[in-house]
Amino acid sequence: MLLGSGTPAPSLTRMSSGYALEIGDDLIVFDHGGGVHQRFLEGGFRAKDVTHCFLTHYHYDHIMDLPRLVLTRWDHGGPDVPALNIYGPDPLQTTLDRFFGPEGAFALDIQARIDSPASQAVYKVRGGEGARPGPKFTPTEVRVGDVIEGDNWTIKVGPTRHVQPALNCIAYRIETDQGTIVYSGDNGGVYEPFIKFAKGADVLIHMNHFLSGTELTPEYRVMSGSHLDNAATAKQAGVGMLVLTHLQPDLDRLGVRERMVSEIADIYNGPVIVGQDLMEIPMRVGEQKTAD
Repeated sequence: MLLGSGTPAPSLTRMSSGYALEIGDDLIVFDHGGGVHQRFLEGGFRAKDVTHCFLTHYHYDHIMDLPRLVLTRWDHGGPDVPALNIYGPDPLQTTLDRFFGPEGAFALDIQARIDSPASQAVYKVRGGEGARPGPKFTPTEVRVGDVIEGDNWTIKVGPTRHVQPALNCIAYRIETDQGTIVYSGDNGGVYEPFIKFAKGADVLIHMNHFLSGTELTPEYRVMSGSHLDNAATAKQAGVGMLVLTHLQPDLDRLGVRERMVSEIADIYNGPVIVGQDLMEIPMRVGEQKTAD
């Protein structure tokens, strides 16, 4: 499910980047930007049910609601909720420490809830014994080429072109018995290493930040996905479906969306879906669903 299909730009209809995928007993989220946790709740999900969290990079529109996910999962989940598996590029540990470590932004809040008699009472009512522990998560730093094996799924880490070297940025390829999804994270231009990584995927979820030809500079275009570059990427990768996300508000203007899709179709002949918050993405065309 697309939880957030927008950008850092303020929007009442598109939250920032965030995605959820259910595979068997696993609930996996990819990125968790501003406003995404509200969409997560609207989608019928519970924080305590999340088993894995994969982060592509540390721009605020991809991690702003990560503290809400982690703290809600801890504060409302009870003592039996296992540690959350969190994956992301270097410096994952430093990023998490700045949120949840002894000197982190939420350190005082966490310690207050651990020490509070009221919080201790709630913890015991939920089955906890002894001193209340802090949030539980298991961080794993990943890099291009890494492979994470789950129960009936495999996630591979791939290359992107965005704001390196200021931030490490990666993509993910999710392989299941039902099909393969590639999530680009933030990827720009027509980038051959990413095309190779996405080759043959059933679904490509790709950053579509702006209309090609409207970029401020050539450098801007190669770091941020645009519609004609995405069409070329999807065609060269031979993907079964292209899902556009990370959309600026102006792309929703009357006529702009239609022009964008039409011009993509001149290059890429597969199905093109303009993503919306709470949209469920099918593996095959004809199965698309949206939230009521």
